[in-house]
Amino acid sequence: MSYPKRTAALASAAALAGSVVLLAAPAARADVVSVNYRCQTPIGVKSAVSPIDMKGVKSGSGYKITMAWQKGVSSSPVELGKGAMSPSATVVLGGADSGTLPVSGPPNAAAIPANTPIKISDLSGTYTPKKTGKVTFTPGTLTIKALGTTTTCTPTNSPGPGLTLDVTAAGGSSSGGSSSTGSSSGGSSSSSSSSSGGQLPQTGPQDSAVALGTLGATVFLAGAAGTLWLTRRGQSVRR
Repeated sequence: MSYPKRTAALASAAALAGSVVLLAAPAARADVVSVNYRCQTPIGVKSAVSPIDMKGVKSGSGYKITMAWQKGVSSSPVELGKGAMSPSATVVLGGADSGTLPVSGPPNAAAIPANTPIKISDLSGTYTPKKTGKVTFTPGTLTIKALGTTTTCTPTNSPGPGLTLDVTAAGGSSSGGSSSTGSSSGGSSSSSSSSSGGQLPQTGPQDSAVALGTLGATVFLAGAAGTLWLTRRGQSVRR
């Protein structure tokens, strides 16, 4: 076999091994879900519809779960000055886990004019797996506090999960129903629209590092083996 053909064969073998490693990486899926809200406000009942984009990023032994509203919800009959509105929400857990995860975010960074849909900042919280398995995350109740009042917005259309993650508990427990605990964290985070055919959620730098590290090691060993073989082949020819 000629030198170019041997090189191409080694490269193909390394690429195939890398593909197998990447396909074995933990699965994650995100869908932008449209939520129909029924909001109980101080001045009566209002309704609003907003697509919500959810993401999960590995963070230590847990995951940082983020909700991003793509449209404003509810409104106020008076202007809400900067920092006057504080949002929070719950995320309903399903699959291998159950219960709710609280998420929260910062107050409004700019004034919100009267009778204008309120733009909710990105809300996030930390989810710590109690069981190993596939866990779903579905938008729950949204709460808006402003000027001493509270508005509660409840989904009425039974939205589907906005995020699904394959998680591993610290102790490696098998999947099963379990009440989950988590913590909310203020602060916004950037997000972009994603769908079942669009951008998948990040599963964290640790997962990516394992897959890429294994692929790199495979390529390195294949290259080293090829170099050693060619060196020995050249020595035998010179003899």
